[in-house]
Amino acid sequence: MLTGCQTPVTNSETMKQDNIIENIRTRVSVRQFTGEKISDDQIQILLQCAMSAPSALNHQPWAFIVITEDSVLAQLGQEFPYSRCDQHPACAIIPCGDLSKAIEGSEGFWINDVSAATENILLAAHAMGLGAVWTGLHPNMDRAAAAQRLLGLPEHIIPLCIVPVGVPAEQPEVKDKWNADNIHYNRW
Repeated sequence: MLTGCQTPVTNSETMKQDNIIENIRTRVSVRQFTGEKISDDQIQILLQCAMSAPSALNHQPWAFIVITEDSVLAQLGQEFPYSRCDQHPACAIIPCGDLSKAIEGSEGFWINDVSAATENILLAAHAMGLGAVWTGLHPNMDRAAAAQRLLGLPEHIIPLCIVPVGVPAEQPEVKDKWNADNIHYNRW
């Protein structure tokens, strides 16, 4: 018997929930790509998902640089060898904090907001059958400054990371990261 705000869960809702949970639990970092291009529509979906992330007071203090040109991807790969941009991604998305949109007095919240947007990119790529990997820039100020110079970013745009995206050339094993020792209830 249902009471109050309860509604019955349908089979399709259960399947949708299972699919979302499975997508989260099976997402892996892909570092090798085939070099096959992806469509502009696929890139737009990734960016729409990124911008669906929560942000403090809905300020959305983000900007995204999309790199699709092979020459710029090669430059990123040379400047940031850990970025995997030399491993034939179709594109790289650089999620950035836009300090002009940050909450006054709480400028550091942009990191949380842009991190949530980045995770959405990773999950959306996985759901679309693409591979992606988060490679850090910020808080390493030397890396962030190098990316700002290379991409011609204004001073108030801070790159958080580089996310190469493409058709996977590898199928990394899914890792079970569950660790009950990391959980504490009510108090430490």
